[in-house]
Amino acid sequence: MADLGRPLDKPIVERLTLIGLGLIGSSVARAARRMNAASKIIAADADPNVLRRVGELKIADEIAPSLAASVRDSDLVILCAPVGANAAIAGEIAAHLKESAIVTDVGSVKSAVIAALQPRLPAHVRLVPAHPVAGTEYSGPDSGFATLFRRRWCILTPPEDTDADAIACVKALWESFGSQVEVMSAQHHDLVLAMTSHVPHLIAYNIVGTAADLEEVTSAEVIKFSAGGFRDFTRIAASDPTMWRDVFLNNKDAVLEVLGRFTEDLAALQRMIRWGEGDKLFELFTRTRAIRRGIIEQGQETAAPDFGRQATENGGG
Repeated sequence: MADLGRPLDKPIVERLTLIGLGLIGSSVARAARRMNAASKIIAADADPNVLRRVGELKIADEIAPSLAASVRDSDLVILCAPVGANAAIAGEIAAHLKESAIVTDVGSVKSAVIAALQPRLPAHVRLVPAHPVAGTEYSGPDSGFATLFRRRWCILTPPEDTDADAIACVKALWESFGSQVEVMSAQHHDLVLAMTSHVPHLIAYNIVGTAADLEEVTSAEVIKFSAGGFRDFTRIAASDPTMWRDVFLNNKDAVLEVLGRFTEDLAALQRMIRWGEGDKLFELFTRTRAIRRGIIEQGQETAAPDFGRQATENGGG
């Protein structure tokens, strides 16, 4: 597993609170500890079993008894729960956030996050939504690892007039984890991610469901003769169902827009196959192959053959 390099000489924040210690939250905890990004890491989660496991793994300095207690005196609070939980979490922590505290998140939807958090947080709190474009199909505190964000993008979507120092702090944190950081509007982020992540996940869930329902092919055959394409679909479709339910419900407009375009393109592809239009098929496959090469050149994937690959780093969410 690739290392993150030399730890920071000075922590970016004194107290870092993580609310939600699944794959992303536990990876942030591990990365922050390895890179000396925070003097103290405080963990909070609605599931007592998760908190017990976090204590056993020793990936946090303090296990908070409540959400309210977890954010007291914290400089930076990162919400790592499913996006549908953000409004309730904000309601619990709002009155306990210190002056000039920074609240950020890791959700793959941003407009809905801002709409849920901004009205519920006090004026003295600075909101800098973030989305680390990284993940695996696994969940829970045991699934995290410190290098999950290395050479991945993290997108920040601060509302207009957000304090520049707050943005710089969140940017520095993700850069210390090895991420490349880009800033854009929440609306643009949601459209881009609908195309690059959300609709592909929806298609994966659908194609795996279709295979399960196909009466002429038994489930044993689907598993036994699983080729590379279907295997990749099943990996994506194994992702956290709670998280993805919330993603689709909270990025509905962008997902439906991209899904409409996909449906039109799929109909065009049907026509090419029906009428034997080999030249058009070849042209399409050549164009899409070039996109794959571009992803590899950007360092977001490896060109190594993937059958049976024991990967620990995957793009996600």
